[in-house]
Amino acid sequence: MRFMKVLLPLLALPVALGGCGLLGMGSATPEASATPTPGDTWLVVASGSPTPSPNPSFSGSRPPALPPVSFLPVDPACAKDNSMVREGQALIPLKVVPGPGRLTVTWPRQYQSDYRVTAVKQPLVSGHQPEYSWQSVPPGTGCTITATITGLKKGTPYIVWLDAPNTGYERDGTRRPYSGRSGVVFPG
Repeated sequence: MRFMKVLLPLLALPVALGGCGLLGMGSATPEASATPTPGDTWLVVASGSPTPSPNPSFSGSRPPALPPVSFLPVDPACAKDNSMVREGQALIPLKVVPGPGRLTVTWPRQYQSDYRVTAVKQPLVSGHQPEYSWQSVPPGTGCTITATITGLKKGTPYIVWLDAPNTGYERDGTRRPYSGRSGVVFPG
């Protein structure tokens, strides 16, 4: 047993120092390398011809790609009166028509929301600003909603503000347009 303990390391030493070439498993000459030399290819590929694509044959009719779709009914008057609505607009567009001591305000209906509207005087006032009163407007059933603000002074500049507090949210979580304002208008 003692003999084997000494013999085994002695036999392993030349293999470790000389590599596989010492055992006749390759060349121990310095010109041997890991890169192949030109000559025979390592991979033999048989040439052939391309295979044509299959032509599927169907019997009968194909099923539709999408199920049938039905859309909600659209009021024809609303479809024609989209001149006030602009895609991606953040404010509800207002159309203001001045009259004697009044302003008639029209805007597109927004998602069954109720509204409130007011006319704010625009002259410069130093110090405490006068309060303005909101006029409540119920949700309408048509394409547009109209309200008239009365009791205004002729020749005084006003800006009309609109608030629609219950318009809700879009699918991405952004708020639908819920306010609007006009430019400066003068009652007649």
